[in-house]
Amino acid sequence: MAGTRGAEDLFDSILLADERFRGEGFQEGFDMGTHRGLRDGRRHGASHGARLSSEISFYRGFAVAWKCLLQHNTDDKSRKRLKALESLLGLIQSSHLDDPQSAKLQDDTEKLRAKFRQVCSMLSVPTDFKDYLKTAEGMSF
Repeated sequence: MAGTRGAEDLFDSILLADERFRGEGFQEGFDMGTHRGLRDGRRHGASHGARLSSEISFYRGFAVAWKCLLQHNTDDKSRKRLKALESLLGLIQSSHLDDPQSAKLQDDTEKLRAKFRQVCSMLSVPTDFKDYLKTAEGMSF
């Protein structure tokens, strides 16, 4: 009986090898996929986060520069422009930009872009600076 029991264990291990190897292969692939997904996700998030940060920083610098230029003007048009610039700066400050998991991040970003376009319209400045960049590239110092 002991001899047949050993033979059965041998055949069981051979017959169950396919299932065991499939399970081990699945687990190994799952672990590798998880690791790669996390790595790629971090890289993707850092790239998009840097791009968004650069865009918001540009809006803030733009608003601060124009605010400095307009702060000494006392006409009604300049006051309205200053108010719009201060509103843009207030939106930047109150936005949930430091929390990438915030549910309001997308909404805040869209509001900032809309306010920036409004301010550019009030200042008669194009929202894309492609024309200015072309002339700047042609300059040599």
